[in-house]
Amino acid sequence: MSAVGSDTSPQTTVRDGQRVVILGGGPGGYEAALVARRLGADVTVVEKQGLGGAAVLTDVVPSKTLIATAEWLTIAERAPELGIRGSGDGKYGVDLTAVNTRVLALAAAQSADIRARLEREGIVVVTGQGRLDGPSRVVVSGPGADDVAYDADAVLVAVGATPRVLPTAVPDGERILTWTQLYSLDALPERLIVVGSGVTGAEFAGAYQALGSDVVLVSSRDRVLPGEDEDAAALLEGVFRGRGMEVLSRSRAAAASRTASGVEVTLDDGRVVEGSHVLVAVGAVPATRGIGLEEAGVALSSSGHVVVDKVSRTTARGVYAAGDCTGVLPLASVAAQQGRIAMAHALGDAVEPLRLGTVAANIFTAPEIATVGYSEKDLRQRSIRYVTTTIPLARNPRAKMLGMRDGFVKLFAHPEAGVVLGGVVVAPRASELVFPITLAVAHRLTVDDVAGAFTVYPSLSGSIAEAARTLHGTRDPGEA
Repeated sequence: MSAVGSDTSPQTTVRDGQRVVILGGGPGGYEAALVARRLGADVTVVEKQGLGGAAVLTDVVPSKTLIATAEWLTIAERAPELGIRGSGDGKYGVDLTAVNTRVLALAAAQSADIRARLEREGIVVVTGQGRLDGPSRVVVSGPGADDVAYDADAVLVAVGATPRVLPTAVPDGERILTWTQLYSLDALPERLIVVGSGVTGAEFAGAYQALGSDVVLVSSRDRVLPGEDEDAAALLEGVFRGRGMEVLSRSRAAAASRTASGVEVTLDDGRVVEGSHVLVAVGAVPATRGIGLEEAGVALSSSGHVVVDKVSRTTARGVYAAGDCTGVLPLASVAAQQGRIAMAHALGDAVEPLRLGTVAANIFTAPEIATVGYSEKDLRQRSIRYVTTTIPLARNPRAKMLGMRDGFVKLFAHPEAGVVLGGVVVAPRASELVFPITLAVAHRLTVDDVAGAFTVYPSLSGSIAEAARTLHGTRDPGEA
């Protein structure tokens, strides 16, 4: 991303009473609000949907809750080999109404907790649609009320993104669905067609298959998760197919339409796939249009994302942006960090520019895929010399005890310095297991540092230490 400004010096000094207005109450917005309030600013958060934004109400919290429910069924699959015998047919049924009721209740509770915390800190929360009226004023339109204007010394735009809609597959909320509409279903889809094999598509495809749906995954690329580690993606696709999922590779969806009893998806090559429901998961678009950004001097990219630098500044003085509307990295953790950095910079506190090289990310499939640092593709494209090793999860003693077979730990390190450059973990709870590698990448630890630390025996994390030991003294295979 091209930077908007070259310096990172603060524009103001910290003083009480500065007015900060934040558009959007998601992770980027509410984390920024807390920082700004602690620095003495008068803070107003404008949110039209509910505190926590899409991350809490329709995206991260609901989807991961649904996935956690589905995970119990994948665990149950291992019961017979562990010597656990059930009565009857040994199968579990899913009450989707009860599942979705719980999912939405948890999301609402999390949203309420965020609101309560902001209000305890003295932050004003306004419900409505906000728009910029120049770089230092925000106008809020509320339901059934006159517009209200708020002057601001600093504005943070954290309006997020919405599901991308195909003109030939317009969602109806009943049979043709975006991921925000899945929680209105009161019965499990008999045959769910998932269009899109990126992170969202893969997560929901795996979850609904585990819950009991017959799933067809339509991928326009030659494999699922085309942007992820090749070995991890190949393993996951093998797991999907082994569980009975139909994966249609190199198959681009051209349209989706209702039929008398369900849906049909027409592919570019003329094939027609029939199902009961279709989930369209083909990315997201920033919610930046029509809120006065360009008129206020805020530059947008060709995709509609707000252009920001590494301290979250836009091209309009005093206006910052954070989260999915910036297109930097669509992760709640990154949005929150962008928001915190923005407020520290705007209010004159010490600030360190955003560093994406240490961001840990996770795909909540079964098994999960967690990554941090350089990927193998990055290392090759940048011509960075590296050594690597892969330790299969199946040979870990703790994994054997738990009946886990699918997964691995992969590390990348510099051949001479031994510094850990990145890693991939494919395993149940990979999101927890990746943390030691994240510490190693963030603090430039060597493989010997990692190998020398004690691990519990038996433990899944033992495979991380084993991978590090394997890389001790390993030379670049390209050397003579």
